[in-house]
Amino acid sequence: MPTPSLLILPGDGIGPEVMAEVRRIIDWYGAKRGLVFDVTEDLVGGCAYDAHGTPLTDATMAKAQEVDAVLLGAVGGPKYDDLDFSVKPERGLLRLRKEMDLYANLRPAQCFDALADFSSLKREVVAGLDILILRELTSGIYFGEPRGIIREGNERVGINTQRYTESEIARIARSAFELARKRSNKVCSMEKANVMESGILWRQVVTEIHQAEYPDVELSHMYADAGAMQLSRWPKQFDVIVTDNLFGDLLSDLAAMLTGSLGMLPSASLGAPMANGRPKALYEPVHGSAPDIAGQEKANPIACILSFAMALRYSFDKGDEAERLEKAVEAVLAKGYRTPDLMAAEGGTQVTTKGMGDAILAALDESL
Repeated sequence: MPTPSLLILPGDGIGPEVMAEVRRIIDWYGAKRGLVFDVTEDLVGGCAYDAHGTPLTDATMAKAQEVDAVLLGAVGGPKYDDLDFSVKPERGLLRLRKEMDLYANLRPAQCFDALADFSSLKREVVAGLDILILRELTSGIYFGEPRGIIREGNERVGINTQRYTESEIARIARSAFELARKRSNKVCSMEKANVMESGILWRQVVTEIHQAEYPDVELSHMYADAGAMQLSRWPKQFDVIVTDNLFGDLLSDLAAMLTGSLGMLPSASLGAPMANGRPKALYEPVHGSAPDIAGQEKANPIACILSFAMALRYSFDKGDEAERLEKAVEAVLAKGYRTPDLMAAEGGTQVTTKGMGDAILAALDESL
């Protein structure tokens, strides 16, 4: 088998700092576990604009299409606020998602016991939480036509169209059921079939795929507004939640705050399988570029590190090694190591970005 390939795009702000810790962990896997990656690095976002006048060059886009997985740090910052919309740093990320056709966005919400008190909900509600929200990423109301702002008589009218094809729903449903088979074998599909025709079709297609191909997986349906209520009432009732682009945007952010810190949350965006069977894939932390703390060694690298754990699991079929890394993170947090964003609670030993990386590498060594 050829050496698995990774394209690393650290990006802007704290992106290079947190990605540096991921690089150290990648090196650890090569040295200690014989899991070697062919790693290349390039520019995306504001740094790419500074160097090339575009947030993503055609050459970098071509590399992203060729590798087994892309790891991205963060893009953007106030330095680029006045740029034309077409060349803003975020356009580089959007181009990656669009041209790689990354239709499935995976947002896990996992609450480590050591950080349960960071949540705004009671400890018993969130401690041990481990759910996955699967958001359809390339269709729905964000992309449907017609759209725009028009004038009708004396006033302006904003128009967006919620549109889903049967095939778009079917492929995200299959992704949900496949993911559930690797977890607790339970899927909850959320839409608004009570008021939206697209929701009616969504429920019909998900049900049909379930009955024909995945009868072994437990399936339930819930209106998305009721789902938001249940996520904040008793989130541990869920395992995999699958939903459309708009509701996924809202529900995944709600779920993110159940864990108490954006600095802890990874994500994956997956597309169709390539010739080698691996999906097109982009992995990135949920947090932004945090330019106010860039270069100060205050950034929390855990979300980016856990994004690499997701790559191990979903791109390279190394679930055991992903679990090793996740348990190392959990062990470090249990010992009280904290970057500044995690120091709100009492106690803990404050460490730098590199200090957190050191602690996680030490925990990985202890796992051998």
